Amino acid sequence: MGEVYWGGVAAVAILFALFLVVGWLASRKVRQGSASDMLVAGRNMPLWIATLTMTATWVDGDYLLGTVEGTRSSLASGIQGGLCFGISLMLGGIFFAKTMRRLEFTTLIDPFEVRFGKHWAAVLFVPAMLGEVIWSASLLVAIGATLAIVLGLDQATAILVSAIVVTTYTVIGGMWSVAWTDAIQLAMIPVGMLAALPFALPLVGGLEGCFAGYQEKLGLAAQLIPPIDSRDAYWTVPKSSAWWDLSVMLMLGGIPWNCYFQRVLSCQTPTKARWHSILASVLTIALTLPPLLLGMASLNLPWTAEQQALLHRQPSLTLPLILREMTPTIIGMLGMAAVVGAVTSSYSASILSAGGMFSWNVYRRLLAPQASPSAMQWAIRLSIAVWSLGAVVLALRVGSVQRLWFFCAELIFVLLFPQLLMALFDPKANRIGSITAFVVSLILRFGGGEPVFGLPAFIPYPELLASWLPGSPAEWYDNNGSVLLPVRILSATAGVILLPVVSRLTNRLDLPRELRKID
Repeated sequence: MGEVYWGGVAAVAILFALFLVVGWLASRKVRQGSASDMLVAGRNMPLWIATLTMTATWVDGDYLLGTVEGTRSSLASGIQGGLCFGISLMLGGIFFAKTMRRLEFTTLIDPFEVRFGKHWAAVLFVPAMLGEVIWSASLLVAIGATLAIVLGLDQATAILVSAIVVTTYTVIGGMWSVAWTDAIQLAMIPVGMLAALPFALPLVGGLEGCFAGYQEKLGLAAQLIPPIDSRDAYWTVPKSSAWWDLSVMLMLGGIPWNCYFQRVLSCQTPTKARWHSILASVLTIALTLPPLLLGMASLNLPWTAEQQALLHRQPSLTLPLILREMTPTIIGMLGMAAVVGAVTSSYSASILSAGGMFSWNVYRRLLAPQASPSAMQWAIRLSIAVWSLGAVVLALRVGSVQRLWFFCAELIFVLLFPQLLMALFDPKANRIGSITAFVVSLILRFGGGEPVFGLPAFIPYPELLASWLPGSPAEWYDNNGSVLLPVRILSATAGVILLPVVSRLTNRLDLPRELRKID
């Protein structure tokens, strides 16, 4: 950690004070702290605010830092997150948003409870909750690293202060406070990123020089989208397969998140719920461009040997280093504000989402069915604070938070996407089919190995499919022993097939339940 830049610290303090003021003002829209107002803004959120808060939630710190970092290795890796998340919002708006809002659900877990019962819904809550909390932790790590590099702050201090500020306004006003602060925070992102480009691009020969230098450095890795059956030196078939597997996961796995549906369910009408998601998808994809250009420029910026070594060890610090070393101080502060805004907007959404699911689907449904409105209000606020504390502990103590979050995102795709799809659109879906699909998908996913837990692949997918695969089976394993075949797609597809099939075979044992509004 270098010398603390106190002017920047003061700017961040003013920024956090602004967030608190806006959050407090917005909290006055909460009528008597009702659960509906706290969790889904009384279903009265205007289209434009819903669009901005949805975009701000998806364009997080990992989105900005990850786009810059990914672009350094390949253009397809850089564009993957923004493009796939944007497509995810588009698909969610077209196929899911209107139905969820029409049935006036309050959380993602509600359709599971209606179809499969409240006890099995509580099990399905677990991966949804883990995804939100671990995502929150990865966001705190992102803001801590950024403030440490740009301002010289201690990373733990930056994490604690950020969490306290965001948790405070989220607890006070729930969805209304989150939405209005999101609107402010989202405005910072294009301003901060675009302000850095006029200073970074001239250092690499302008826009034309940036493209030429990037192509020269990466060659075949500068392709926009890798071909499915490529055999070139960079996009080998196994590597291309893994890219498409991840991309499909991001596009479909981005739908079954409660933080997404909280915004859907906050909209004034089902039609507005659909359109807010579609409009947010366009903004999400468009906001990929500035960090993408900064990532391309970073390969040819005049870094010192020490800076090059740091970037080699921690490529995720590329954007903070650009803001600190390649732009004037005031521009660096604007860029830092963009990252801070992106992280805090997503963090508030995530802890509200986790707290909302627990208080609504576990506390209210299982632990205290007769809870008064006042008790629900305190349960929601306490849940938000507890899950935020859990995220802080993870951020401070666990070294590989981002990889752990990535694993949970995979589980949400593999386990919850089939469940949500069938709960909403298959009238014959039942609990036995849901349990079967869940268990089989989980086994198939873990069968491909998981480096987070040091779990090697125990289902030899490459060997089983050797006669259909190019190259030897050994080429289809990465350095950690995980399979490069599209195991995520396979696992989720198994769930999509098994849930309706088993449900129909067991209809006499477990009668299907009608999809309806929940009391």
